[in-house]
Amino acid sequence: MSAPNKSYDPVEVETLKPEEIERMRDEALAAFAAAGDLDALHEAKIAHTGPASPLSLANREIGALPPHAKADAGKRVGQARGAVNKALAARQAELEAERDTRVLVEEAVDVTLPYDRVPAGARHPLTTLMDRLADIFVSMGYEVAEGPEVEAEWFNFDALNFTPDHPARQMQDTFFVHGPAAAQAEESGVVLRTHTSPVQARALLDREPPVYVVVPGRVYRTDELDATHTPVFHQIELLAVDEGLTMADLKGTLDHMVQALFGEDMTTRLRPNYFPFTEPSAEMDMQCYVCRGESVGNPDRPCRTCGSEGWIELGGCGMVNPRVLTACGVDPEKYSGFAFGFGIERMLMFRHNVEDMRDMVEGDVRFTRPFGMEI
Repeated sequence: MSAPNKSYDPVEVETLKPEEIERMRDEALAAFAAAGDLDALHEAKIAHTGPASPLSLANREIGALPPHAKADAGKRVGQARGAVNKALAARQAELEAERDTRVLVEEAVDVTLPYDRVPAGARHPLTTLMDRLADIFVSMGYEVAEGPEVEAEWFNFDALNFTPDHPARQMQDTFFVHGPAAAQAEESGVVLRTHTSPVQARALLDREPPVYVVVPGRVYRTDELDATHTPVFHQIELLAVDEGLTMADLKGTLDHMVQALFGEDMTTRLRPNYFPFTEPSAEMDMQCYVCRGESVGNPDRPCRTCGSEGWIELGGCGMVNPRVLTACGVDPEKYSGFAFGFGIERMLMFRHNVEDMRDMVEGDVRFTRPFGMEI
């Protein structure tokens, strides 16, 4: 076996010559400087610092050198690799800074652009008006009551003093729900409620007087859909039962509601009428909010809203019929009460000059959006 070659000169190894080390370093530095983005820099990093890069291969050659020759070769290679890594880190920092600056420009949000490119939603005006009406009466101490829309005929008619032959019971006015045991729908005893008044009977059966409830809700009648009628519409009903209530209490309550909705200077009037569930009964009118009565007898200033009559009809009202109180287990000798019911659609038409009721039910956002969102 021959003795170790202690006189081996590492300069004789081609890849460890000083000029070769410098060339490898300079090529790496040039590749890093030429990288235009982080992807190109990553490729240059693999080519000049990876396991198969020239400097990595040269570093492997050092292990085969005799001990006294390793120090000088290792120093040259280490300095070159250090310079390469330093240049790589510096170039990467530059490219990352350029990328971040470009992203801030390209992905910037222009806060001056219109914010409503996706139109905001809006509550339906019927919902808003029902809530506002309920709030008016809640502020007066009333309780909001609810009841089923599919109702027993007894609550919808009998408890409210509708006689068996009353026209409202017929198929031309009422939607009857066909029951499983009924041969015909009108024999089922179940209807889609034609008014919110059944909740009055339910409230009297569930509560001990005094009772003060307001009932907003959806009702159904067999009407054709046109500019002033719809088979599905909304009502708000009020019932007050207590000792000593009179028509004066009813009139004061109606005045407060109208003034809260249309202005403090609005006035109302009552005209005699007939309803099975109230006695005496009346139709309530309010002063025309457009002409304030100035169109009456004045051909120079006609008013389309009230037909130059000076008054607008709102709905029916009256003192609760003693028969209704008796049917619901309330002593009419001790208690009296008043009630009224108005159509929400009709009130919306008055309040916002809506001319066609079909606009309220067709779901066109162009009708709903002008009313906005109210909380």
